[in-house]
Amino acid sequence: MKKEFRIKKNKDFQIAFQKGQSFANRQFVVYALKKEGQDFFRIGLSVSKKIGNAVTRNRIKRYVRQSIHELHDQVSQENDYVIIARKPTAEMDFFEVKKSLTHVLKVGKVLKRS
Repeated sequence: MKKEFRIKKNKDFQIAFQKGQSFANRQFVVYALKKEGQDFFRIGLSVSKKIGNAVTRNRIKRYVRQSIHELHDQVSQENDYVIIARKPTAEMDFFEVKKSLTHVLKVGKVLKRS
């Protein structure tokens, strides 16, 4: 994921939490913040230490990044997204993560019909 597609600053995360719209399922919470005039979407990932050790957390982040990469054309482009992983993601494989992430994005109506 290129640098301009990432949310790294704490201020950007806090704005998404305060002003963004949230939607969730058992595995993920997603905050979507509408950004006018933005040509691409940005992603911020948060995986708590409560979920597991560094290896587990990094694996979850890799799975989420790859899922978003594969869903890139279907995701609404003018938003910033903050994705928070919940505890059940620690035992999931890539296909389950992608399916769950697709579901939560459909719940939030930010995923275009394929």
